Amino acid sequence: MTGVRHVDVLVVGAGPAGLAAAARLGAAGVGRIEVLDREQQAGGVPRHCAHGGFGTWLHPLTGPAYARLLTRAAVSSGAVVRTGVTALDWAGPLALTTVGPGGPETIGARAVVLATGARERPRAARLVPGTRPAGVYTTGEVQQAVHLYGQRIGTRAVVVGAEDVSYAAADTIRTSGADVVALVTDLPRAQAAFARAADARLRRGIPLLTDTTVTELLGHGRLSGVRVRHRDGRTAVLRCDTVVFTGDFVPDHELARRGGLTLDPGTRGPAVDGGLHTSRPGVFAVGSVLHPVESAATAAREGAHAAGALREWLTGAAWPGSVPLVVEEPLRWIAPHRVTPADRHGRYVLRTSAPLTRPVLHVTQDGRLLHRARLRVPTAVPHRTLSLTARWTHRVDPKGGPVRIAVG
Repeated sequence: MTGVRHVDVLVVGAGPAGLAAAARLGAAGVGRIEVLDREQQAGGVPRHCAHGGFGTWLHPLTGPAYARLLTRAAVSSGAVVRTGVTALDWAGPLALTTVGPGGPETIGARAVVLATGARERPRAARLVPGTRPAGVYTTGEVQQAVHLYGQRIGTRAVVVGAEDVSYAAADTIRTSGADVVALVTDLPRAQAAFARAADARLRRGIPLLTDTTVTELLGHGRLSGVRVRHRDGRTAVLRCDTVVFTGDFVPDHELARRGGLTLDPGTRGPAVDGGLHTSRPGVFAVGSVLHPVESAATAAREGAHAAGALREWLTGAAWPGSVPLVVEEPLRWIAPHRVTPADRHGRYVLRTSAPLTRPVLHVTQDGRLLHRARLRVPTAVPHRTLSLTARWTHRVDPKGGPVRIAVG
């Protein structure tokens, strides 16, 4: 292909997953590794998460410190990290057209890693009616405004959602000097973990409205309030000049979709097996583009794990076939989304759409029980991750039907 600059591995996305993959590949002596990111700084979402909890239990870090650590690891391994560069489209099976400060360019590779992450759905995508005033944010937008640019966002804020990310948004709002009027969720209870003392301290003093939906935004020029409806039909107006829509993540899957990669119907991200192989030979996918949205640590682990399968591909291994994983209601999705008998991913992550008390998962293929597991949670709730071991994958028949995961 003429006019194409070639590298060995091209990573799209310089968040935890992409940087961890690049660092592991560089440390293993893989040739030319290049990481692209459309943002002006590498590190992904942790760059604007000023709270702690990143890194390890022994060495906890703030989000910005964690982002710098991952970036340094990738660069010191020999990877080239280029920011302000956007991957636009595919120019071949393993080539991408890009645009950056130096203008347009086509980059070909022996392997491509999609680490494009996820985003929260904004107000328009959630079909919340009303006027179009200033003061409407997602969590990422409000964190960038406060932590990266030092902006004041308002004086009274309503947070839509009651997940961990919702309370992180509330923390950012308080940091900016504004008051949190309420957290509003249409679910019967908060979905946050509150595992750390800091989380419990943050929760105190924030009103939580459950079984409640935001039905309208009010105000002209600047938000003046939100109208809410309770499950019993009662309505009320919460006076505020800021509203933050949190959670409800969707994968940034545009490149995967434009490349014709098979997408998982549950997560809407590219479908992968335990080695993070997509449906296109030579293309891997890692991180929150697969399962919006898990922790930065989970994304980094997947990036490092994918490096092993990628090295095998570069040394001539065949692209594996795989069997679909199918979840049955009330389970929503599982990732990875496909399985081979050789998979050693470590664990699968799942989500449920309804509360489950002391859930037991049954893994079957063509009516044959492969695994049975009682999950280590008294109650599984929506928006909280469930884990399933991968120790049963060697029992999968590669010529059999889909592997099904159901709640027993």
